Amino acid sequence: MGCELQKRILAKIEGMQNNLQGDVKRLTNFTPEYRLRVGDYRVLFAVEEQNLVIYRVKHRSKAYNN
Repeated sequence: MGCELQKRILAKIEGMQNNLQGDVKRLTNFTPEYRLRVGDYRVLFAVEEQNLVIYRVKHRSKAYNN
């Protein structure tokens, strides 16, 4: 993952601090509960109390594999 992509992902995550904005989708029958799409990458996360807990950031082809 290149430096520019890392910056894009971090900016998207920081943008979700106040609300779940962006390309966020609630996942069904899957833990963690949410995914954020950033290009070909997926950020899988949950919301616990008022905190975002990021489980993994992976390419879309590998994001949902255990």
